[in-house]
Amino acid sequence: MRHTLRETWSGLRRNLSMTVAVIVTMWVSLTLFGTGLMTTQQVDLVKGKWYDKIEISAFLCVKDLGQYPGGTCTANQDTTDAQRAAIQKALQDNPEVQKVYYETKAEAYQQFQQTYKNTPILNTLTESQMQDSFRIKLVDPNSYEGVVQELKAMPGVQAVQDLHTVLDPLFKALNAVKWAANGMSALLLLAAALQIGNTIRMAAFSRRRELGIMRMVGASNTYILLPFLLESLVAGVLGSALAAATIALGKYLIVDRNAELTIRTLRWIDWSQTGLILGAVGGVGILLSVLPTLIATRKYLRV
Repeated sequence: MRHTLRETWSGLRRNLSMTVAVIVTMWVSLTLFGTGLMTTQQVDLVKGKWYDKIEISAFLCVKDLGQYPGGTCTANQDTTDAQRAAIQKALQDNPEVQKVYYETKAEAYQQFQQTYKNTPILNTLTESQMQDSFRIKLVDPNSYEGVVQELKAMPGVQAVQDLHTVLDPLFKALNAVKWAANGMSALLLLAAALQIGNTIRMAAFSRRRELGIMRMVGASNTYILLPFLLESLVAGVLGSALAAATIALGKYLIVDRNAELTIRTLRWIDWSQTGLILGAVGGVGILLSVLPTLIATRKYLRV
């Protein structure tokens, strides 16, 4: 074991610049890898929160909408009681709908007054000009298109408000950021693996005669491989530790001390999830250290 540790230390000293380069590459690539995982977790948390609360709103016709009311409305005519009852029955019979809420004109006007009290807008509308509406809670918030299309085709519906049209572009942008981070981290992890492999291959090539003699006198593959393996593990562990520390510091400064205090309505990634991500970072770091070393030294184990 003393010989193994001595050879490991000797290899680290001889290839100090390459070892530092490997550590830095591992540090950056694993940090980006962990950041990508955290972004994925956070997007899923936000998406789950908002999609669970998404409601579709169907606004009914009022005669004050004028000559061109839009939707399936008749000009200068309110939604009739028969149309309103048909809309409610269709929604209640739809298996994709979990619950239906009806908001009257009076309730809508009361909400309007609360929202715009002490503002000039308060006196611009009367109760008769307000739209009554149906609020629809879905069984599966992701399956909304069928309900939206059905409502748009029903007589008496002026407009259908679907929050997916607002949130979907946002989540697409967040997903693009997530995949960009994951893609860049994958490229950097590949670069780190190649750099480790080249470093170990150069170290093994410089000692090829010594390795050949060791094989000829009966040294085992494990005995030959262990110094190189420990050398790459040192770089991998240091790079992983630096990446884990960077990710944990970022979680504390950006999420705990900033985002959670600024935006309290969102659920943010917690330390239990962060711990799993740090474990994944450490596992990938060790794997990146071991596999390139085994591949790079296989030639010299056959001498």
